[in-house]
Amino acid sequence: MFPNHRPRRLRRTPALRRLVSETEVRPRQLVLPMFVKEGATEPTAIASMPGVVQHTRDTLRKAAVEAVQAGVGGIMLFGIPRTRDAVGSGGVDPDGVLNVALRDLRAELGDDTVLMSDLCLDEFTDHGHCGVLDDNGNVDNDATLAVYADMALAQAEAGAHYLGPSGMMDGQVGVIREALDSAGHGDTGVLAYSVKYASAFFGPFRDAVESQLTGDRMTYQQDPANVREALRETALDLNEGADLVMVKPALAYLDVIRAVRDMSDVPVAAYQVSGEYAMVEAAAANGWLDRRRTVLESLLAIRRAGADVILSYWATEAAGWLDRG
Repeated sequence: MFPNHRPRRLRRTPALRRLVSETEVRPRQLVLPMFVKEGATEPTAIASMPGVVQHTRDTLRKAAVEAVQAGVGGIMLFGIPRTRDAVGSGGVDPDGVLNVALRDLRAELGDDTVLMSDLCLDEFTDHGHCGVLDDNGNVDNDATLAVYADMALAQAEAGAHYLGPSGMMDGQVGVIREALDSAGHGDTGVLAYSVKYASAFFGPFRDAVESQLTGDRMTYQQDPANVREALRETALDLNEGADLVMVKPALAYLDVIRAVRDMSDVPVAAYQVSGEYAMVEAAAANGWLDRRRTVLESLLAIRRAGADVILSYWATEAAGWLDRG
């Protein structure tokens, strides 16, 4: 009872607060999403994501090296092709922008970082959906899985350590795992986008990859109202052999991150998505928020909710602010 119980005694000095801090963020827990554009001769700014660019092959290598030197734990790579078609053939082409860039980064960095690749068709299709369409214009789940298997082999052979199937097709993790194992890529891992909501927070990302989407992805991405569905999806991915599972977006779904952490026996990732990034940058630019404090607090909140790994566009910059210990 007061005055014997005075919790403020544990907050009195920076040293005390540091001593009893319950949650921490380290650079090694951060993954930097990066964009590379086919044929680009200079980096192109993304208007809705200030400070983020579509890289050339050369600037991609330089920025990736900078991230690794800062202590960032991994890189997630997205490709922006010059041309698109109905089946996303650029995604399986060994000479497509994403696979070429993966080879560049693997040659540059070797095993010094965890090189991840987005395994999805949305960047490569002329309709912007994450899969191939049937005669009625609907995403054909099983036909898409066959393409994902081919993409998995192309990305593994290009040097990706981990593949990130983000299309939310039923059975995608199992099909990818089987394709990898059958082709001798048993060491290539799968970061399953187990919980990916049909979120308004993805808007700036679609600018970043020059998405051709008209309409929405509600028939395959999840309903933001649902948590039990998210846990079912996670359980299915775990049964299919996922090495890590991910929740996307992050800040609006901290409860889901905690629920997934509590039921998962593999590491849990969370993606701090483009809309989260854009909101903080806009507010900071207007002087409404302290940018550094807000960025670090948001990362801390995601870690506190249970994420072992955070994909964040601030990864390199935040790594410079954080203790590497």
